[in-house]
Amino acid sequence: MAFQVVPGRGPDFQPWAWAMLNASAQQPGFLGGGVLVDGEAEWHVVYRFASEGTVRAWEDSTARAQWDVQAADFARQTGRRSVRGSKVWFDSQTATPKTPTPPAKWKLWFVNMSAVFPPVLLFNLIILPYLGGLNPLVRTFLLCLCVTALVTWILMPRLQRFLKKWLYPPLQAFRGRHKRRTA
Repeated sequence: MAFQVVPGRGPDFQPWAWAMLNASAQQPGFLGGGVLVDGEAEWHVVYRFASEGTVRAWEDSTARAQWDVQAADFARQTGRRSVRGSKVWFDSQTATPKTPTPPAKWKLWFVNMSAVFPPVLLFNLIILPYLGGLNPLVRTFLLCLCVTALVTWILMPRLQRFLKKWLYPPLQAFRGRHKRRTA
């Protein structure tokens, strides 16, 4: 359900919405819900019931009507949308920015090589001479274990953060950093 909240009354609406959700949770067939804000004035109370019959029973109840009376001073219901299945949550009906495309394969190759080559080189130059008497299978296992841990938890996160603008140039526009500041 969509609600138009009186400007500045969001702090009144939010506890009301959660309390109404808690009341709906006591109804048979309730599966979950949440409160979403879209801008400052438009809020959505989302709940999920096991069937259309159980949601109708809640929405047509006197308890539900009393919740609307309590909110009359700070919000009014502007719409109700009923959907089936989870796919709808991922299909946007409004114009939202597109998700950035993945980086080119050659960029991913470069980042991976930049993360893997240094630890492999250091391992071969510094540690491998001390492990010369070990079985080649054990030596290779230790090399893979150490290099994978270094790359996964230390090098790759730092490289991805450092090269973020190069890997995902549209991401900056997606986040709104392309907007000019006004004086």
